[in-house]
Parts: sequence; structure tokens; C-alpha cells
Amino acid sequence: MNARHEPQLPCTFVIFGATGNLSSNKLLPALYHLEAAARLSESLSIIAFSRRPWGDDEWRSHMREVLAGKIKDGTDTPVFSRFLARFSYQQGDLNDAASYQALASRLPPPEACSSTVFYLAIKPSEFAAVIHNLEAVGLNRPRGQNRVVLEKPFGEDVESAHTLNQLLHQHFDEEQIFRIDHFLGKETVQNLLVFRFANTLIEPLWNRNFIDHVQITVAESIGIENRADYYDRAGALRDMLQNHLMQLLTVVAMEPPAAFEADALHDEKVKVLRSIRPIAKRAVHAHAIRAQYARGTIDGRAVPAYQQEEGVEPNSITETFVAAKFYIDNWRWRGVPFYLRTGKRMERQTSMIAIRFRLPPQQLFRETPLESIDPNWILLSIQPDESMRMEIYVKQPGLDMDTRLMQMLASYLKTDEQPLDAYETLLLDVIEGDRSLFLRFDEIEWAWRVVDPILKHWAVEREYIPTYPAGSWGPADANRLFDSDDQAWRNEL
Repeated sequence: MNARHEPQLPCTFVIFGATGNLSSNKLLPALYHLEAAARLSESLSIIAFSRRPWGDDEWRSHMREVLAGKIKDGTDTPVFSRFLARFSYQQGDLNDAASYQALASRLPPPEACSSTVFYLAIKPSEFAAVIHNLEAVGLNRPRGQNRVVLEKPFGEDVESAHTLNQLLHQHFDEEQIFRIDHFLGKETVQNLLVFRFANTLIEPLWNRNFIDHVQITVAESIGIENRADYYDRAGALRDMLQNHLMQLLTVVAMEPPAAFEADALHDEKVKVLRSIRPIAKRAVHAHAIRAQYARGTIDGRAVPAYQQEEGVEPNSITETFVAAKFYIDNWRWRGVPFYLRTGKRMERQTSMIAIRFRLPPQQLFRETPLESIDPNWILLSIQPDESMRMEIYVKQPGLDMDTRLMQMLASYLKTDEQPLDAYETLLLDVIEGDRSLFLRFDEIEWAWRVVDPILKHWAVEREYIPTYPAGSWGPADANRLFDSDDQAWRNEL
């Protein structure tokens, strides 16, 4: 996405947790599409590391099975055969140093290979074991060479995030650490930077003088999908808002970076997070609400309540919905509320940034139908489709001053173009050594600091949690966050 330096390309890509859901559903399809696009170097080999007692043949049969319905051209093509040939399989236990020694024996020596990528497609609780064992067999050396990729969440609060960061920095330099937030790899999020900073039409309006408020919604129609062991400890605030939604907020609110490169982008995002007004203990209730889904219906199918999901603790008060209000106290955004909302078992799957403009200062069209005109919006859809829309009013043809709402669609895809999956973009950036779309630790730290008052307040409220029907847009109580009666959640494009 930006002007790149020329780092050395890795010659080996190791996937820890290769048989897990993340690898099967995201990493393997993305790597295949990079293969089909001829973006992987011929010398790159990929090692799948997992507990299952397999050899190379069993692993490749597994790849055919999991990718059969996920790639357009099927598995009986020269491209897929070439992709299979890159792989070998290493059976191993994440807690067994001997498994890492066996892995090390399959890697080329440092003098023959520029670097190795270690992708931790595993539970966060297993990060420490992998990092320690990589160090035990020397796979973190020489410093500054190999790369390690971690999925969120990065800790459970400020303190645990610091502990994880200290562990990483004991064994790797910051330039070797790639912390993934896959939302930053989505085309709409990257296009937002272009939309703002490459168009003089837009940037002068992007401030408190013209914008009334900003809404960021990530709604999921699915439940916890057999992730109760993780989700029942994390909840929606840790799982989604602290990382995905807070990153979207920084991209919307950041100032133009000095240059379009990794550190300059990170610097501006951190400035936004540091400018967010701290939430006082007594004000948490006015700034954040939580709820949990009850029984309901989605797509005509009855679904159970959260507490009836397999693996969930009885009488759990883990939130599956959270909505929060933040203010950014700087020259651009002072007084503009940012409303963030995410939940599971919502009416439909959608992710959207909705920006509402202020009403014109003069009601020019009094005593006409235009007197009650609604404000303009800019709508940035992230999923299920990726698009940018601007709503404006125009006069309808006829004798009366009647209007209709028009949407100007700024589509960046031509009819013959296919959208990229976020992981394709991010994996290519890992291989090429571009950290622009990855997180620096101070971003993570300040995002935790922003939500820390909410976490601490909810930690002592352990007796009751309100509910909302599955298949709805969440609890009605979320509306109390709005600063004025004319503000409401935007659910549809």
C-alpha cells in the first residue's frame, strides 16, 4: 500500500497451529491466492507445525480437504500442485523443546537463508511457550533477522500486555514483531486513508466544524462458534472493541502522517489514542453499556441464549455486546462523540463506519417539505461488501420543492476486479517486511489504557448483566449514550 524498502525475503514460513481454524479458514486460502497471483518467491518453503501424528502426505491430503470449497479453481490444477509442493509437515508439541529442535533441523542455516517467519496461529495463552522454546533452540537468532507474527488479543489488560511485550523483546527486536489486526488489511480501511488525504474535497470537512458524530459498528450474526474457553474469559470489550474498533477509530481520526510509512502512521494513531478523554470511575455508566444475547431467531432459525452455549459457565455475565462513547480532545475533534458498538447474534453481519454531518446553519427552505431535512452521511462499509457512499439530497422533478435522497457510490472495484482478503494483504506484508498495517506496542498500550476504566468498573459488577434478543440490533439501552435526541444508530447502508 505504500512505498516499500527492500528487506530480504524469507525463505521459510512456519505455521504453528497449522491444523486449527485460523490456519484452515484464513491463512491457507490467503497463501494459496498469493501463489495463484505469483506473489510468493520460488524459494519460499512452508512448514506446517501441529500435534497430529502425520507425515507430509497426510498433511497434503488435509490441505486438499480444507481448501476444496475455499478456492475458485479447485485443487486439481498446476497452481495447486505447485502450492502443495511448498509444504512439509512437522509433528510437534508447543511445550516440548525437542519438537523445536526437530523443526530447527529442517530449516536452512542463517548464512544460507535471509530469515524465517514464525506465524503463531495459536491461543494467546500458548504464546509464551512458543517464544521460550524458539529461544531455547536458537531460532530467535541472529537478532533482527527472523520474524514472529502474533494474532490478537495482545494481553487481557494493560499489565498483561506489558508482560507479553517484555517477553517478546527479550527474544526479538521490535522490527521482527508483527502484531496482526486483520481489520487494518481490509480494502475499505486502507481506502479511507486515500479517501481522506488524496481528495481536497473531503479533508477540509473532516473536523468538528462540520461533523456531528461518528459511529463505528461491527455486528456479527454468529455466536461464539465453539470458542467458549476463550470468549467466556474475554468478552466483547476485549475481543473486539479494544483492538478492531479502536483501530478503526484511529484511522478515521488521525492527522495526515509526515510520510506514508510505518512509523509515521503509527505516530499519528498513537496521538489519537493519547488524546481520548479519560473516563472517570463515576462516569463509566454514562459512557459504556454491556449486554448478553438471550434466545432469539436469526435467519428463521431459533438460536440459544449465550448461557446455554456449550462450554459457557453457568450464570456467566460475560458481555457479548458493548457500546461505548469516546471524545477526542484535540483541535480537530473536540466535542465530537465517537460511538463504538459491537455484538454477537445481531440481526445481520455488518461492519460500518458512519459519519454524520451537522445540519446547515440556516433553515433556508422553511414552509417547504425540506424544513425537516435530515443531515448528510458518509458511509464506509467494511463487510459484507466493501464500499464508500455519500448521501446527499436533490430536488425531485416537479412543481413542488420535494426531495429525494441520493447515494453517491465511490466504488474502487471495477466490474472485472475481485476484492482481496485482508489476510492476503497482511501475509504479503509480513513476507516483504512492511509493518505499516501492523500494530506497534504503544498503540496497543494506549488502547488498553482507554478501556481500562470500563474493565475495572465491570469487574466489580458481577451480579447481573442485561440481555437482548438474538437477532436484534442489541439492547435498547444503547440509545442512552447519544448526546442529543436526533442521534440514532445507523444500522443500514
